[in-house]
Amino acid sequence: MLRYPDDIYPLLKMKRAIEKAEKQIPPEPHWGFCYSMLHKVSRSFSLVIQQLNTDLRNAVCVFYLVLRALDTVEDDTSIPTDEKVPILIAFHRHIYNTDWHYSCGTKEYKVLMDQFHHVAAAFLELEKGYQEAIEEITKRMGAGMAKFICQEVETVDDYDEYCHYVAGLVGLGLSKLFLAGGSEVLTPDWEAISNSMGLFLQKTNIIRDYLEDINEIPKSRMFWPREVWGKYADKLEDLKYEENSTKSVQCLNELVTNALMHIEDCLKYMAALRDPSIFRFCAIPQIMAIGTLALCYNNVQVFRGVVKLRRGLTAKVIDRTKTMADVYGAFYDFSCMLKTKVDKNDPNASMTLNRLEAVQKLCIDTGVLNNRKSYVDDKGQPYNVFIIMVVILLAIVFAYLRAN
Repeated sequence: MLRYPDDIYPLLKMKRAIEKAEKQIPPEPHWGFCYSMLHKVSRSFSLVIQQLNTDLRNAVCVFYLVLRALDTVEDDTSIPTDEKVPILIAFHRHIYNTDWHYSCGTKEYKVLMDQFHHVAAAFLELEKGYQEAIEEITKRMGAGMAKFICQEVETVDDYDEYCHYVAGLVGLGLSKLFLAGGSEVLTPDWEAISNSMGLFLQKTNIIRDYLEDINEIPKSRMFWPREVWGKYADKLEDLKYEENSTKSVQCLNELVTNALMHIEDCLKYMAALRDPSIFRFCAIPQIMAIGTLALCYNNVQVFRGVVKLRRGLTAKVIDRTKTMADVYGAFYDFSCMLKTKVDKNDPNASMTLNRLEAVQKLCIDTGVLNNRKSYVDDKGQPYNVFIIMVVILLAIVFAYLRAN
């Protein structure tokens, strides 16, 4: 906060917004459980979801928790394959059963699974259109997850297919919920660009979470495609070792470059949204994704620990994202930040630069980048820190003199 004093006000606003959201827990036990659980598994998502009207918010909350529960089953490496696959395939039927639960996962995810009957009860209160959309996507996602339990991600096509099942379908599902709620109309290419919205977020998460996934106990989770990492290492886990840092970063950069190809579709999807609350709900995670990719690119720390946007920058994104002009500005800023990190000796430097320049041109051509304040500044403000420290010191001296 001393290094980035501009973060303080957005942070305070975000804190107040979170506290307000936590106080608005519905009184009904099943809805109370759903929203309380949402706050526990994803504070940022629970904050963004508050933008939506009540009916759509309830549908999206249930949709998120159903898919989070499905994901918990998939992620639990202690469940035998012959037990896990049938659960994934049948999961879309369990959401209609208020007696069903399955104990797996850890911490808050275990609570979600043990008390899944609350989610099912909330699901059964949704309008028919919402229920049908959630059931369809859950069925397709469960089948896709089951397929990749028995199959590794070998090729880039496999990578895209896996990301489609676990995230692209989320994009399609949300579009169906928006349509069912009467808030949006679908463009002719809505399926393709909805899929890209999900793929961009999922690929960012897979890139960022390399170390967590590879160190998973009792069994590693491997989502990076062999077609890519096989150029740089004999085994995927070898990338985390310091002696392989150069090759590891080159592999990382290739995957970041792969993710950049979805940006044009994402911008097209967001530009077509009409409802301001839905727009913010969709736009904030996308800006967080491009920001995370900018941090991860050419950053060996991805193989050493956690790489994520500082909380103050997250607060700024939430506070300042109101229009499509804000989105173009953020994507332009973060693509510029990423571009400064491109090493001309990187094997994929040319492709990376081409994709970044295409994003920058798209943003510039909109004509909305003038007269705006950039919030992408990783250097901080050392002079402000100095001034703040002087003020604090003077206050201490003044208090001491008054006391004596």
